[in-house]
Amino acid sequence: MAVEEMTMIAALNLALDQALEKDDRVFLLGEDIADPAGGITGVTSGLSTKYGEKRVRDTPISEAAILGVAVGAGLCGFRPVAEIMIMDFIGIAADQLINNAAKVRFMTSGHTSSPITVRTSVLGGMGTGATHSQSLEAWFMHIPGLKVVVPSTPADGKGLLTTAIFDDDPVLFVETGTLYGARGPVPLEPFSIPFGEASVIRAGSDVSIITYGRGVRESMSAADTLENDGISVEVIDLRTLVPMDVDTMLQSVSKTRRAVVVHGATRFAGPGAEISAIITENLFRELASPVGRVGARFLPIPPVAELQAAVLPGSADIVESVRNTMAEPAVSRTTDFLA
Repeated sequence: MAVEEMTMIAALNLALDQALEKDDRVFLLGEDIADPAGGITGVTSGLSTKYGEKRVRDTPISEAAILGVAVGAGLCGFRPVAEIMIMDFIGIAADQLINNAAKVRFMTSGHTSSPITVRTSVLGGMGTGATHSQSLEAWFMHIPGLKVVVPSTPADGKGLLTTAIFDDDPVLFVETGTLYGARGPVPLEPFSIPFGEASVIRAGSDVSIITYGRGVRESMSAADTLENDGISVEVIDLRTLVPMDVDTMLQSVSKTRRAVVVHGATRFAGPGAEISAIITENLFRELASPVGRVGARFLPIPPVAELQAAVLPGSADIVESVRNTMAEPAVSRTTDFLA
């Protein structure tokens, strides 16, 4: 299979292009996604020119309308890909996603599904401010019937988005703004990555870092630093939060006996709380140290990138958490969970 180096934006665009070409039931809708804008980040650039504005539809500025149309079209046999421009705006359309799309299979005894993909982006770390930067994936992990996907590499972005579009259930596909420019090798032919399969992107023996999305890059940087201290770090990229690859996660932590969970969402009540609970419930007697958690501080995201760095977790925070985890169990640990 031919492979080409490309950005996350280009990889996502290619996945959408190939899905539109493969299946006439696929169409895109969202604010400013048609040319010449092609989306605020360029992910849908060129697609309305190629496939026409009936299949790449600009919408009014109404998130509720976008998801309402997507749910209705899905019930009629289409495979809509709806863009909610920024994740902070998704609350306006939460009812359609939570009470309609996620429940329809259960409410119809499996006779009807909602094959919609909801693309959205988290712009934290880009200086976009309190209402354009939140990582809200924990909200939607809590909803039965909804799948939650967060890619970290261009290849994963393409493969996971393809799987999402042709899945018969609703998928929330969360893109990370700081990773849009990330480059990597991507297969040019259509391909898919199954949901619920984590990737061991770095093997190690002393501690397992479990992460996804933005946290992957920061964790890999931290692992390089820790290697200089003689600490061997294994990095697990979950890729999908629902379904979650619990087996790979537990196999890694069972080997290293230590774990740190890293994410861009707030540490308090974030995804790491559930992951930590799963690890502790299954491996309590094997753990050499309590599970560490690294997440954003419990604050609104500041308006400029320099201040955001004080709220969002970085590689230095991960290094500190790993070193605490590697220390003797009697080491003092934070009790300020809202810090």
